[in-house]
Amino acid sequence: MASVDTDKLAQDAINAIADKIKNLKTLNIIVAGKTGVGKSTLINSVFQGDLAETGMGKPVTDHMRKITKKGVPLAIYDTRGFELGKEVQAEVKHEVVDTIQKGLATKDINKTIHCIWYCINTASNRVEPEEIQWLRELSRENQITQVPIIIVLTQSFSKKNANALRKMLLDENLDVVQIIPVLAQDYEIDEDYVAKSYGLDVLIKVMGEALPEELMDTLQHVQIASLDEKKRCAQAAVATAAAASVGEGAAPIPFSDCALLIPTQLTMIVAITVIFGFDVNKSILTTLISSTIGTGGATVLGKTVVSNILKFIPGAGTGIGAAISASTAGLITTALGEAYIKVLELVFKGEMNINDLGTTKGKEQMSKAFKEQLKLGNSRE
Repeated sequence: MASVDTDKLAQDAINAIADKIKNLKTLNIIVAGKTGVGKSTLINSVFQGDLAETGMGKPVTDHMRKITKKGVPLAIYDTRGFELGKEVQAEVKHEVVDTIQKGLATKDINKTIHCIWYCINTASNRVEPEEIQWLRELSRENQITQVPIIIVLTQSFSKKNANALRKMLLDENLDVVQIIPVLAQDYEIDEDYVAKSYGLDVLIKVMGEALPEELMDTLQHVQIASLDEKKRCAQAAVATAAAASVGEGAAPIPFSDCALLIPTQLTMIVAITVIFGFDVNKSILTTLISSTIGTGGATVLGKTVVSNILKFIPGAGTGIGAAISASTAGLITTALGEAYIKVLELVFKGEMNINDLGTTKGKEQMSKAFKEQLKLGNSRE
């Protein structure tokens, strides 16, 4: 078997991850609503980087600030909370519309406003008629620009009250994409009962349906609210890589030449890493590569290739000289991608630390997940 320089592959992956993140399109969101609706809590619960805690942000207008963080392809345009008063409401609406129009005029997706969240505090148990009118006027001025508007019902401690408020707003027939009740963080009502957070995953799903396709990787990279959406996007990357591997293995190749699949698989690993948004260092990637690709370039756990893995792969034979087919190439690539997703899922859930991936524990977890995925893939054949 040809040897594989795992250190070089890890560095190549680090470079590719940095380049991919650097080239992600910037997602721009306007967040509006009255004072005290919980905009900062919502922002910090949905996105990585504690954006709303990084300071006041850069003033854009008298009533708006732009919140960004270095290295995060996201900008939040936070309108100052407005209370009742037609003059202030008119100013805020004008600034929202003006910001949208200026962004469109640049013809640069990185400067265009992509979504508007209008936040209403469910705990207040009412929506002022002036707010409904404000939304109607904003929708009218937005008819040409067509920026998706999502009403977010914040601080929805009572799902019953939230659903009642949502129904009332739906009856207003507002021109919005969706009305979503959320509780951004767990809320301790007393020592015996904690209201669990909910709704943020629905917000991310709706965002994914409303935003342009070129912002999908950005959305998944910056959001920390929905594991399911990250997995869905990551599995699409796996499917793409598996299809490419099938093409590469269209003519059966010797198992010892399985390293030919590595560039495709490395691209897949890079894509998954960016989607999950974790800070993965070279040590972690070296461990990942050595535990799956191995020094022999077989992409199946190095020294255990013949004795432990080939028996899981249909049509691979029992010797090092055996050939693999297109379907087997796809199976191996799929198993690698799904195993990596499984491990990152543990990190997302807090069951593993990201730095654990660079240790013996991480190597063992990845190896175990990879073998399990090979077995699952084999059973589907």
